Amino acid sequence: MPELRNPNLDSQGSGGGGNSGGDFRSLITFTFLALALLLAFQYFKPRQDAAPQQAQTQQSSATQSAAAQPAAAAQAPTATPAVSATAETETTVENDLYKIVFSNRGAQVKHWILKKYTDSAGKPLDLVQPQLAERFGFPFALYTYETSLTTQVNEALYQVSSSGTLLAPATLSFHFSQNGLDVVKSFRFDSSYVVGIDTVVERNGQTVRALVQWPAGLGDMEEYLPSSSTRSTLLTQSQIITSTGDKQTTTAAAKVSGNATVEQQFDYAALTDLYFAAAFLPDAPSHASLITFHNTVDVPSDLNNPNSQKKPSSVVGLAMGDTSGTTHLRLFVGPKQSDVLKTVHAVSATGRADGVSLEPLIQYGMWSIIAKPLYIALRWLHDLLGSGAYNWGWSIILFTAAFNLLMLPTRFMMMRSSLRMMRIQPEVEKIKRKYAHLKINDPKRTEMNTEMMDLYKREGVNVYGGCLPMLPQIPLFFAYFRVLQYAVELRHAHWFWLTDLATPDPLHILPILIILTMFLTQYITPSPGMDPAQRRMMAFIMPVFMGFILFNYASGLALYWGTSNIINLVLQLGINQSSMGKEMHAIAARRAQKKGSGSRVIQGRK
Repeated sequence: MPELRNPNLDSQGSGGGGNSGGDFRSLITFTFLALALLLAFQYFKPRQDAAPQQAQTQQSSATQSAAAQPAAAAQAPTATPAVSATAETETTVENDLYKIVFSNRGAQVKHWILKKYTDSAGKPLDLVQPQLAERFGFPFALYTYETSLTTQVNEALYQVSSSGTLLAPATLSFHFSQNGLDVVKSFRFDSSYVVGIDTVVERNGQTVRALVQWPAGLGDMEEYLPSSSTRSTLLTQSQIITSTGDKQTTTAAAKVSGNATVEQQFDYAALTDLYFAAAFLPDAPSHASLITFHNTVDVPSDLNNPNSQKKPSSVVGLAMGDTSGTTHLRLFVGPKQSDVLKTVHAVSATGRADGVSLEPLIQYGMWSIIAKPLYIALRWLHDLLGSGAYNWGWSIILFTAAFNLLMLPTRFMMMRSSLRMMRIQPEVEKIKRKYAHLKINDPKRTEMNTEMMDLYKREGVNVYGGCLPMLPQIPLFFAYFRVLQYAVELRHAHWFWLTDLATPDPLHILPILIILTMFLTQYITPSPGMDPAQRRMMAFIMPVFMGFILFNYASGLALYWGTSNIINLVLQLGINQSSMGKEMHAIAARRAQKKGSGSRVIQGRK
């Protein structure tokens, strides 16, 4: 996006299958591979990046600008009473949700602590990262398009209306005046996460465009802490989300343009990570002006090893103001919790705060239609169990158990389909031998396919009947992944040895359990007629592959998958004792005996 010139000086403006076990297991194999590829795509794909379209601004001609600049420079300073403080002081504002510490130097925020959330060290979470703020600026700093003026308004000692500690609801104002420059910043606090902001900067009686900043990220950002500190080994995933009308645009940190200005109607503009957001909501959306910031800081490529090779990490921020120069807006700073975000609305065309809500800041992507009900179900189970320390983990387990019980009829459907395929396997092999002499591209092989399909139809066999019941689990898996990735309630949620259900299992117990249960389930499941290579892959490679995949993903997701595997193992043991299971094992035993004792194919056990 092009950068806007200084507005303070310019004017404004194919065929049937043959081998039943092979077809069935091939489809399962491809299903698992597709699942893994989709998971990798979800994890590694870039966010939907689109820079906001810049509105056209009315600017004066080059001649007018050249004439205006010397005129402004020549104007004598207006005599205004000097207003400033003699020493730096701090003022704290608190409610039940946050504790905000202001400094009168620049009338900026030094700490923004969320009382209900903690960092990796167990301390109340501070959304202002000290190392980044010292380098790139603190929240509520002003941006004025003039470097010297920006420095002056952010370094000045303001006279503050109150000192010490204020309990919300409250108001707080800062005033600085000197040599024709007059700056007033006022803030309003209530019992919510929303703060009202009014700022005006005047120079020699003329309003100067000044935007309110949140310049240097938010959230955990523990990768920027000194290596000696207790910190997470996960990188902060920052992005900027803007809403214009009914359109929401998400820009990943790496794609954010530095010092780019956009003037258009913004319902809100938010800096977010996975769990928290700082969202500006202008009182006059049609006059909103937005600037984005992009800086980089080198961090170790392996946060567990401070001496590992450094790589640049993006630090993004934003600022919002009004094209008139005087800024009136609200700022939401808090968790991306659905119940909270629903209560915060942008200003609509009526001038009231009844426009779009901030709930879309929680982005489940293409899985929203499943992820949202899943989140609601988990919340309901958690509330039903109470607020115990382990109840999010138990909620995942109970939901998984309930889902598997609901899917039980489809499991029996799958087993019946497999049994029918086993029964007709001799006829299938007979048809295949009949056409075995034909080349693969021989047109007569279509006759084999026709005979196969006629056989399936006559015996009431659905080729894909054994696989289709598994398909609902794939979207559920990805929906779980998105919920665990974005649900702030699961951040730092404990379950026995799992200290955080949103991060990988620290002891890797669940991935190992997943490998063992998948192998055992495969081992006791009869699969006569399966190709030996496919059998080995299903028995060994797929369990190891899935365990490896979940080795580095949220332990809550591994808890779901492990619970599902244990339930499937128990169900398979029960099925093996049923008449259907005994018949399947009998067929498997006959096939194994027919193939000869030298076969190394693993057969299911009762």
